Amino acid sequence: MTIDQLKDRIPEYAKDLRINLGIIASSTALSPQQAWGTAVAAAVTARSPEVLAAVLADAAPHLTPEAQTAAKGAAAIMGMNNVYYRFAHTMGDAAEYGAMPARLRMQIIGKPGVDHADFELWCLASSAITGCERCVQSHEAAVRERGGTRHQIHDAVRIASVIQAVALTLATS
Repeated sequence: MTIDQLKDRIPEYAKDLRINLGIIASSTALSPQQAWGTAVAAAVTARSPEVLAAVLADAAPHLTPEAQTAAKGAAAIMGMNNVYYRFAHTMGDAAEYGAMPARLRMQIIGKPGVDHADFELWCLASSAITGCERCVQSHEAAVRERGGTRHQIHDAVRIASVIQAVALTLATS
């Protein structure tokens, strides 16, 4: 399946999503690797095999196998971290929980196999979908520290929002 085939499955009431899927290929702020890696991370986070298959098919010319693995890895590690850190952040005694060591392996963050800025962008996109405020802020800062711009961050979150909306729509239509 490709993204064009996916567009054909989007119901009429969500037709704006068909147009918005074009953001992946038309981003002017992101490199193709950044845009397609963001889409892959978002599709994994959105938990839709159908959307993931379409994104992977169209992303193939733009992502090395290492970049594809890193994008999936960003979603996987954020699947864990977003739950843990959202819990720690939302508790009334967050300072006490925050002082406790996470004791969760996160080696991929140190050695993602791609440029750290790209990996952080993909972590940010996944975190935006799951709504972990602490992780969104942390990864936004990490992208900026590595030279990323607000426009790049904005485009990555826009891609993530569209991918999430498409997955939700197809799962419920």
